[in-house]
Amino acid sequence: MDHHKIGNVTVTRIAERESYAEGFFSFFPDMPKEALAANAHWLAPHHFDPASQSLLLHFHSWLVRTAHHTILVDTCNGNNKPRPGYSMSDQLNTPFLANLTAAGVAPEDIDFVMCTHLHGDHVGWNTRLHNNEWVPTFPNATYLMSKIEHDTWAERSKDPSRPQRNRATYQDSILPVVERGMARMIEGVHAVDDCFSIHPAPGHTPGTCRADLASGGRHASFCGDILHSPLQVEYSQINSRACEDQPMAAKSRREVLSVCAERHGLLMPMHFGPPFVSYIKSTANGGFAVDMNV
Repeated sequence: MDHHKIGNVTVTRIAERESYAEGFFSFFPDMPKEALAANAHWLAPHHFDPASQSLLLHFHSWLVRTAHHTILVDTCNGNNKPRPGYSMSDQLNTPFLANLTAAGVAPEDIDFVMCTHLHGDHVGWNTRLHNNEWVPTFPNATYLMSKIEHDTWAERSKDPSRPQRNRATYQDSILPVVERGMARMIEGVHAVDDCFSIHPAPGHTPGTCRADLASGGRHASFCGDILHSPLQVEYSQINSRACEDQPMAAKSRREVLSVCAERHGLLMPMHFGPPFVSYIKSTANGGFAVDMNV
């Protein structure tokens, strides 16, 4: 499902690519094998491939249209980005902008780009290649990003021991909007308008954030990479290999799941397969269960 009404707000999924296979247990090294075995029947075929034992990652942005603003949450991998040795993102040519246009929005219409964190598969379309220069894709937008997150990656981009793709991501997808004065560095909770707010959710990266949407008595949370698989709803203590601060990542995951369960809100991740979103239910043992009947 690609369209959702959250009260008076319209949310539309803007697809980039789907799907990309990652070895399940290399991506989740601490996931109990019995957990996957017990849930493989419903994780397949959209979230898990039994034949290759792979996690299936989908890549999309969320377009949020409130009464006041048009907001794009995360911007996927981008086109033409040089990411040698990283096939997930390297030199892609996807119809992302055409998909955005098909949703009725031009790049010039975007008021805010909200970056949940600054990994390359979440900021790639911040910029596009024009006359051999990386320029902001959304020329009228303010790019919202955590100050902690920005400062961390700005410093890491200078470290030659870091993977080249990480350094390149800052140089070609973050720095061009910062240098043009289009970035707003946020700290703590930040209200974008009367229904859309940004909240710190560190752990996956130092400055990871989530966004909460509340309108007409309905709620949704955009969780970025706080979760990569619906199996992490039940096994909320299990982190991906990419989570930098493992205890903090698990804490932030439980927080967003708690918010969705308490408010009967939609969890809107960036990498789940169809139906791409889910409701969250609290369980008797203090945990959570996924409900994809949306």
